Parts: sequence; C-alpha cells; structure tokens
Amino acid sequence: MISGFESIQLTTLIMIVVAGFAAGWIDAVVGGGGLIQLPALLLVPGITPVQALATNKMGSIFGTATSATTYYRRVGPDLKTAIPMAVIALAGSFGGAVLATNLPSSVFKPIIVVALIAVALFTALRPNAGELTALRHEGHRHYVVACAIGGVIGFYDGLIGPGTGSFLVIALVSAMGYAFLEASAKAKIVNMATNAGALLFFVPHGSLLWGVGAVLGLSNMAGGYLGARTAVKQGSGFVRLVFLVVVGALIIKLSVDVWQDYSAK
Repeated sequence: MISGFESIQLTTLIMIVVAGFAAGWIDAVVGGGGLIQLPALLLVPGITPVQALATNKMGSIFGTATSATTYYRRVGPDLKTAIPMAVIALAGSFGGAVLATNLPSSVFKPIIVVALIAVALFTALRPNAGELTALRHEGHRHYVVACAIGGVIGFYDGLIGPGTGSFLVIALVSAMGYAFLEASAKAKIVNMATNAGALLFFVPHGSLLWGVGAVLGLSNMAGGYLGARTAVKQGSGFVRLVFLVVVGALIIKLSVDVWQDYSAK
C-alpha cells in the first residue's frame, strides 16, 4: 500500500489541501473540481497519470458524498430518478476506468472542448434555462433519458474525469428540464456513484496513493459541505453563474492541453 508521502514536500501537501478544498466547493456547486485537483496531484513526485486519476477519485468521493447528503437534507431531490441514474453511471464509470489504462485521454480532448463550447453557448444564450423545474419527459421515457445520461457521463468520468459534474448539471437542465439547483443536487448523487465505479477498478490494481487520497478527501469534504450550503442559500441563478465560469475555465484548460499535444507531435 503506497501512501504517497514517501518524497512529498510540505509545500506540495499544503497545495493539495487547498486544491482539495477548492475542488470540493466547486464540485458541490456545479462540478468541475478536477480542473483544480488533478493538476495539484501531478505535483506529487513520481506519480503516474493513472495514480493521479485514481487518487483524485478517492478524494472526490468524500466531497461528493458530503455535498450529496447536504443537498438531500435541504433540497430533497427525487431519488426515484437519481438512484437508477446513479447505478447506471457507476457501471459506466467502471467501464471507462478499464479503458483509461489503455487509451490516452488526448484522443478525446478535442471532442470534449467542442462539447463544452456548445454547453457554454446554450447556457449563455438561454438565460431562463434552469430557473425553474419544467420536466420534458414523463413516465418510462423520463427514466430512460436519465439512465442514458448517467451511463454516458459515467463512462466519461471513469475515462477522463474533469467536468463530469458540469456535464451532468447541463444534461439534467437541458435534456430533462430541471432547475439548476435541483440538477446540482441530483448530479452530486450520480457523481458520487461514478467516483465509486472508478474506484472499484482502481483499488484492486493498486493505483491509489492512500495517504494523499485521505488528506485530499478530508479537505474535499470541507469544501463540499460549504459549497452545497452556499448553492442552496444562493439558488439557481448563482449556480448558473458559477457554472458558466467553471465551463469557461475548462474550455481554456483543455484547449491548452490539445494545443500542447498537437505541438508535441
């Protein structure tokens, strides 16, 4: 069992704690905390990309569990939709994690950038979207659409990760008609399951840095609790604004990654 503390410096550990708290707060509001957390983990000496991804999942599951519980107590999301969606997402995430060990994420990054730009434009050009819940589907169709969203985004989370919560929120808003706040509440339950699905694969393969993951998890929990309470207090308008900021940052970060990958060839 590798702790990750073998050669880590105190300054690096402090940066990981701060990154974990900030990521937990962002994840609780709209998702996308991996944008902060993954780069911080890559500062650990000798860490591999798979170890960083696995340890990120360990830290994130603490935060998503905390924020999901906070949302459930204060918003009361519909579990009849969230639980089946989460189960399918868990299976999808496990499959994505299996593929992550064999396929470079650079293959998918250009597609993700285009998808994020489309998401940002949709949100910016439709200011009334997500203000109130007005479900687009009824009966079995509602659950089929929810499970399809869970499966696809769960697979993405296991494969790459950053932006998963943001994709879940916008899918629940645009494809299903939920308000931003209720979408965030459901997204946290599903995101907790996707983290668990990836860990089901990573743990037996010895990819986790357990010590670093535990520290990251505690700081993520604190950020997740505060973020969920902030989102509930401020409402859907606040969640929408933070969503646009996070998606914009994701677009910039992944665009730079794509350019660097292209320049290196």
